[in-house]
Amino acid sequence: MTASPSAGAERRMAAPEIVVSAEVSEQALQVIGGGLSAYNDAVTGYADRQGLAVLVKDPATGAILGGATGRSSLGLLFLDLFYLPEPLRGGGLGSAVLAAFEEEGRRRGCVAAVLYTISFQAPGFYERLGWRRFGEIACQPPGTSRIFLTKPL
Repeated sequence: MTASPSAGAERRMAAPEIVVSAEVSEQALQVIGGGLSAYNDAVTGYADRQGLAVLVKDPATGAILGGATGRSSLGLLFLDLFYLPEPLRGGGLGSAVLAAFEEEGRRRGCVAAVLYTISFQAPGFYERLGWRRFGEIACQPPGTSRIFLTKPL
């Protein structure tokens, strides 16, 4: 007697396709980020991730001139991007933006902050404000490196 497949039998899925792209769609971010977040939440029982932006705006127009962006997650504050145009540098505005970023991290219960910068950017700026290096990796062009810094909050 030959067994016939039942209606509930498993169907074999074709092997997934791997696609490399320079474009990161909103759908890809939602699927990957959402999946990873759900996994992390299930494992840790802790869902505190939240975006953060400290913006510098033109008081006359409200236009964003620069600032810092990042996120908090699992008790850590991540500084992802920090930019001020040249005319706004050197007068204490960058220190004030960074202080506001760090203070919001403390308010959220973060115990430490993490960032990376490039050797030609501003590692000395962060170090003067209490950040310490914990890693450095050579990158391109030759003589350049990514510098990883942290600061207890």
